[in-house]
Amino acid sequence: MTAPMTLDGPMNAVAFRAYVEQVLAPTLDPGDIVVMDNLPAHKGAAVRAAIQACGANLILLPPYSPDFNPIENAFAKFKSRLRKAAARTIETLETAIADAFHTFTPQECSNYFQAAGYGSA
Repeated sequence: MTAPMTLDGPMNAVAFRAYVEQVLAPTLDPGDIVVMDNLPAHKGAAVRAAIQACGANLILLPPYSPDFNPIENAFAKFKSRLRKAAARTIETLETAIADAFHTFTPQECSNYFQAAGYGSA
């Protein structure tokens, strides 16, 4: 997992495009695969272009397909870590997010893809 970002407000198409262009894209290498669900903000042409400009591939999941979305298991672990941290300020929440994010190993992320039916990642 790579490219975390916190946002003080709702995620919308403008914020997501900025995230992809400024945070995600610089971490991508040719041949990387980015898997997204069908949130409208994920479908913008600029988002696809920014990902493909890095030589990465974008895969959009079928509508409402949590079983095919490897992030669902990761979110479960992530949310559990955040609940345990019980952060009550923006600063402690951002620290808890960073700490939880860094608990994911490459092997664990690969396992999430395998569990979602993508074979060996």
